[in-house]
Amino acid sequence: MAGNENGGELLQDAVCRTLAIEMLDGEWPAGESLTLEDVQNRFGISRTVAREVAKTLESMGAVTVRRRVGLVARPFSDWQALNHQVIEWRLRSTQRERQLSSLTELRLAVEPAAAASAARLASIDVKAKFPVYAAQMRQIAESNEEGAAGLTKFHDLDVEFHTLILRESGNELFAALADTIATVLRGRVELGKYPMKPKPAALDAHDAVADAIAKGDPERARKAMFDIVDEVARALNFF
Repeated sequence: MAGNENGGELLQDAVCRTLAIEMLDGEWPAGESLTLEDVQNRFGISRTVAREVAKTLESMGAVTVRRRVGLVARPFSDWQALNHQVIEWRLRSTQRERQLSSLTELRLAVEPAAAASAARLASIDVKAKFPVYAAQMRQIAESNEEGAAGLTKFHDLDVEFHTLILRESGNELFAALADTIATVLRGRVELGKYPMKPKPAALDAHDAVADAIAKGDPERARKAMFDIVDEVARALNFF
C-alpha cells in the first residue's frame, strides 16, 4: 500500500512540475484554463490525482481552480516565490538564470546578517560545529577527491553549514529561509553552476566565517559571509 501511495505522490509531483514549467515558460499563458479532464487525459492519471495536482498548484498561487472551468493559470507575480518547490520548478524552466540571480541577491541581503546574529546568539555547542564543518570541507577539497562523489560530500557539508547559520541566527524569519537557501545551493549543482573543485578563496572564506562565529565576532562573521556570497554572484556574472 505504501508503495502505491509513494508512486501516486511521485506521479502527482511530476505532473505539477510539468504544468508549472509550462506556465513559467509561457507555453500555458496566464488567464488560460485547463479542465481536470484535460489534465487526466493528457497524463493518464485518475480524477483523484488530477484534483490533488490542482490543489497543489493552487496552494502555490500558480492557478485558480474554478467550477466548470478548471485550472486557470496565474501570472508569476501571484505565485509563492519563496516556496522551495516553486524555486525548484523555476530552476528547471527557462527562467533559471533570473531565479539564481534573484536568490543570490536574497542571500547577499540575508546571510551576512544571519552569520552576525549566529555569532552573537548561538550556543557554545552550536558555535563549535562551524569550524568542524569548515575543516571537513577543506579536507575533502584538498584530498583531491574529484568527481561526483567528492562534490556530493562537499556540497552536503556546504548546505548544512549555511542552513545551520540561518536556523541558529535567533531570527525566525531567517530560519524559515533555510530550505529556500538549501534549494538554491542544490540547484547550482544540478545546473552545473557549482565548481567541480572548490576554490581556495571559498575555503578560506568558510574558515573565516566559522572562526568568527566560534569566537563570537559578529562583524567579522558578517564580512566573511558577504565575501562568500559575493564571490558566488561574481562567478555567476550576476553583478
